[in-house]
Formats: sequence, C-alpha cells, structure tokens
Amino acid sequence: MLEIRADRIRREVVALAASGAGVTQVHERAIELVEQTVSSDLTCWAMIDPESLAISSMTSGRNRIPQEYEPLLAESEYGGRDPATFADLACTGRGVARASDLPVDEVARSLRHSGVWRPLGLPREVRVIFRVDGTCWGGAGFVRSGPDFSDRDIEFLALVAPGLAAATRAAAVHSPATHPPDDQGPAVVLTSATGDPLSFTSAARTWRNRVEEVAHGRMTVVLRAATFGARSSSSGIFRARIRDAHGGWILVRATAMLGGDESQTVVTFESAGGSDLTGLLLAAYGLTAREREICSDVVAGYATSDIAQRRAITANTVQDHLKSVYAKTGVRSRAELAARLRFGPAGNRQAPVPRR
Repeated sequence: MLEIRADRIRREVVALAASGAGVTQVHERAIELVEQTVSSDLTCWAMIDPESLAISSMTSGRNRIPQEYEPLLAESEYGGRDPATFADLACTGRGVARASDLPVDEVARSLRHSGVWRPLGLPREVRVIFRVDGTCWGGAGFVRSGPDFSDRDIEFLALVAPGLAAATRAAAVHSPATHPPDDQGPAVVLTSATGDPLSFTSAARTWRNRVEEVAHGRMTVVLRAATFGARSSSSGIFRARIRDAHGGWILVRATAMLGGDESQTVVTFESAGGSDLTGLLLAAYGLTAREREICSDVVAGYATSDIAQRRAITANTVQDHLKSVYAKTGVRSRAELAARLRFGPAGNRQAPVPRR
C-alpha cells in the first residue's frame, strides 16, 4: 500500500516537473500529497545545490515558522554544530533522520531543537534527503507536537524520496533569463560575527529588495547562512546559488575576514548565469565526472584533439564520452551540446527528463 501511494506521488510530481513547473510549484504540490500520509504541524522543503550542498530555495507548508526563528534555523544549518543538517545527511548518505533516533546529548545541544522547536512546542522532528543517482537535490523537514513519527512514516518518506529528488532535479533547470539590477557597482554587505549587517553598498540595497521578494526577512536569513557558512568552512569561503522570486538565480559568496578585534564577513551578490549554472545542468543530466570535464571543454570551445591532450586520453576516447553525453542530454552535435549547457531563456533549453 505504501509503495503504491509513493509511486503515485512520484508519477504526479515528475509529470509536473516535466511540464515546466519550477521547484516551488513542484514542492508545493508534493507537500500537499505527502501530508496525506505523514502529518506535521510545520514542514519546510528545500532545493539543495548539488555542488555546494547549500540551500537554494525553501517552500513551506500551510503553516510558516514565525519569522523571528528563521535566522536561528539558518545558523543551526551552517554553524557546524547541529546534528542531522541537510548537508550532513547528504554527505553521510543517510536518507531519513528522526530526532528521537539521534544521541540525546546531541539533540540537547542542538540550536535547532533547543532554540526553535522546543520554544515552539514542537519536539518531534524528522528529516529526509532527496537523492537520485547518488546526488542530493533537496530535502524536507517535518516537526510536530503530537506523537513521534512512526516507523511507517519513516518507511513512506524513504520510499517517496527518490521520486521527489527526480522531480526536484528536473524542475531545478526551469529558469527564466536573469535580469540583474542596473549596474550600480559591487553589491557587498559586511556582516558581524552573528551575521547581522554592519554596512551595505548602494548596489547591495538593490539586491536586498530582490531577495526580499521571496519572503519578508529572507535577506536576514541569507546573510546569517552565508556568514556562518564561511566561518565554519575550513577555507573561510562560502558559495551558494539561490533562487529569486521569479525562478532566476542569484550567486551569493561570503569570505571570512582575518585579523581585527571582531569577526567580520564580506558577502557579495550577483546574478548567476552561464558558467555559474553549467555545473547544475551537468549534475542534472547525471553525467560522470569525466563526461563533465569534457562538456566543460566543449563549452569552452576546445577541439577534440585539444580535449584529448588536456585530459591525457585518446581522441577516440573523447568521442566515446561525447556519444554517451549526447545520449544523456538528447543532442546530436557539439554545437547543440554547447547550446544546451548555456543557460538562457527557458524556451531555448530542454530540461532533463527523470529516468525511471
């Protein structure tokens, strides 16, 4: 029975994604369908950047978390201390994590549980990762005040997750042409150790308005996530592609500053396009690491002989890889492949169709 229900949801959301729906539309419908089996007081679904494992978009269920708690969730997700973050689940290969199955001391120290769910009276939590072909494309969190999530709930989420991943992957590349704000110079925000903005450039204020179109207070969440992401990274650098309210992409970079009396982070915003999004498409088509390298060379304009020399393989091997790439992407030539992998208006591009 659970298998039949999960397959029915998979078919519907994959068809919705294949029809041209964006991630938000797909997740909104999936929330409605999954809620019929796994109930919750609050649920929030994320598209996750498959390269950086940063959250690109968030879609809430019928109830939204109070706005004042959203920055705390961002801090817990990227601060490097909380258990069962989406990135942790993606890296460890775990599919579903129920809070009651985690070590008690880890949950007690968790900012997410002690600072958000407990004050809201929502002690029960389960998280699921949307993974397909070994790549993470999203995840969802469910919390409630009533009985704990059952083994049946866990089983159902595990069954439905691959279909949700395939639909999210297909919807991720439905992106209209990005129209950046008028050029006003670099869009830079300087943040404090807690992720609060200390100063904005003029251009950053314009970008703040674009981010706030998604939801009021979203800029605060993004700055908190970028700051803690950079501070917890061994390189001191954080990079994420996030969706705007119109389905376009914004590239967010953060760099932790060294020295000084107080920890500060530089966060920048710019339109993502072209090479910034090529990696997303390569992942969406399920290409191997070698195939991705060759595709990058094709987009850069290298001839077959040049690619063979760069990659230390024969020209025949390059052609064999290209034949595999053509089959996966549905093109017939290098020119079509290069066009397919360059983000532009949605009408000039075919989204990957999830494989059964």
